[in-house]
Amino acid sequence: MTTNNPMLEKLHEILPAIRANALKAEEIRMIPQENVDMLHGIGLNRAFLPKAYGGLEMSLPEFTDCIAALAGACCSTAWGYSLLCTHNHQIAMFSKETQDEIWGENPNVVASSSIAPFGRYEETDGGIVFTGDMKWSSGVDHADWILVGLNRMANDEKIYSFAIIPKAEFTIIDDWYAAGMCGSGTKTARIEGVFVPERRIQAAKDMMEGRHISRDLYPESNIYHTPYRPYFACGFAAMSLGVAERMIAVYKDITQNRVRAYTGAKVAGSVAPVLRIAESYQQVCAARAYLEKTWNEHKEYGERHQYPDRYTLAHWRTNQAYAIKMCVEAVNRLWAVMGGSNWYNEREGQRLWRESNMTAAHAYTDYDVCAQIIGRELLGMEPDPSLL
Repeated sequence: MTTNNPMLEKLHEILPAIRANALKAEEIRMIPQENVDMLHGIGLNRAFLPKAYGGLEMSLPEFTDCIAALAGACCSTAWGYSLLCTHNHQIAMFSKETQDEIWGENPNVVASSSIAPFGRYEETDGGIVFTGDMKWSSGVDHADWILVGLNRMANDEKIYSFAIIPKAEFTIIDDWYAAGMCGSGTKTARIEGVFVPERRIQAAKDMMEGRHISRDLYPESNIYHTPYRPYFACGFAAMSLGVAERMIAVYKDITQNRVRAYTGAKVAGSVAPVLRIAESYQQVCAARAYLEKTWNEHKEYGERHQYPDRYTLAHWRTNQAYAIKMCVEAVNRLWAVMGGSNWYNEREGQRLWRESNMTAAHAYTDYDVCAQIIGRELLGMEPDPSLL
């Protein structure tokens, strides 16, 4: 982006320190506390917090530019922290009472999530009683609340919904041992028989279509009259882009100075490295242009308080996955010829390669799924409910 972005300028000042902590993040398998403190210190956690609580209500393009830059320094940190930020956008669609409960005394509190409907619940007076081992909760060690997904029955129909639960009522299971995003702290939250009042439950479809309970709470906002999902998922593609851009820089530095161990020949003097970096560079530039166009459309729709039609929503979602596909291809093309010395744990190239491929592993970024979604839409077919 070429527009003014004060938050990005602040972020650039702390990126060297965050990059220096990347290996530590992998070793401790969570975001280092000092990274969280630095990011909170510049106010990035308030990106999607309502202005009524001291938030910034940043545009989506401004936020994704920050997350791309953060991912280039430490994608594990970017993965966990971006989700802690984007959940504020969802929470702003819950009742005013719930928002006061969460942010009233401390607007810096953040929430993690586990939104696949793994859990079980029982209806009770005034709400539900929820139980479940809720996996994939990135950044949960630094969260004060958690959003969990459930399929709630109403009139014999499953209604995919979210419930919000405070940290005091769940236990973190330290089970994040992974090959990629090692430092994201994507652990399991164990919830056992916790009462969730009705005010802390919202149907996802209402949050996608502007029927949520707080739809009239922020009439001047440019970011809350929008579907929740593009904001929730915006970081995935931004991170893939940031990692790919960083990989090009790393490959360039390595290749310019690299000599072959057995012959002493300069690697940069051969044709293949020139062709590889050229194609990867142009592929990543294309991904950035594609994503920026999509993110700007999100911003424009939000400013108009206009909800997208089905085609536009499918277009936005699958654009992100296709851009990730391009970024991963660009990274893998470079990684394949970076040599054995880059397989050492302390080398940045192998970490970027692992992180890049992990960005394509989320259910939202699976291009095999996304291709079917947009293909069916283009051919005038009804959506397949088995495709998320």
